[in-house]
Formats: sequence, structure tokens, C-alpha cells
Amino acid sequence: MAILPDKPLVWLHGEIKTPPFSKEARLDAGFLLRKLQQGETLALPHSRPIPSIGKHCHELRIEDQKQTWRIIYRIDPDAIVIAEVFRKKTRKTPPEVIDMSQKRLKVYDDVAHVRSRK
Repeated sequence: MAILPDKPLVWLHGEIKTPPFSKEARLDAGFLLRKLQQGETLALPHSRPIPSIGKHCHELRIEDQKQTWRIIYRIDPDAIVIAEVFRKKTRKTPPEVIDMSQKRLKVYDDVAHVRSRK
């Protein structure tokens, strides 16, 4: 059985650093992203699908002391694409986060399509 290489992380927006993340939350985010790179499928409470953004899109949930972080990502065949990192302040994902994530992923897909045609 062949071992597949880890998928790279493609950062379209955002970063995970201390501060504003606590050291513990940053390590937790890194641990979960590493699992995704290795092909693991995450489920609640760590991740949930977010189809309002697009196919294969998910929201990674990071609890951090007195706040909660979200990382919007998409699982592509060749990469884990990070569209947004934000502090969650309400129960619903803000419409502007959904809109910007969709736009970033579309630009990424358009650029990838142009590259694949060359």
C-alpha cells in the first residue's frame, strides 16, 4: 500500500499566530490542520461542513480561552485551501465572511484553471 504525501496548505487569507491566538489555541489549530493534510476527515466538535460557501468547504472550530476562532477551509484533491480565519462573535457565520470566502475560492479556482491550461 502506497503512502500518499501530505497535502499542502494553501493560504488565501488569514494566519494563525500568537497573539491573537493563545499558544494553546495555535497549537490546537496546527494539530487539526495537520490531520487534514494527512487525509483525516474531521467532524464535530472540531469541524463541520459549511455548504453555503461551496462544495467540500468546512469550518474548523478552535476554542480559545474566552473566544472562539473559525478557519474556513476547502478540501481539494491536491491541497487544503484556507479561505478565512476569523473570531466568531455570533452563532451564525457573518454574511461578509461567507461572501469573501466564496470570492477568494473563485479567484483561486480561476487561477488554477488558467495554470492547468498552459
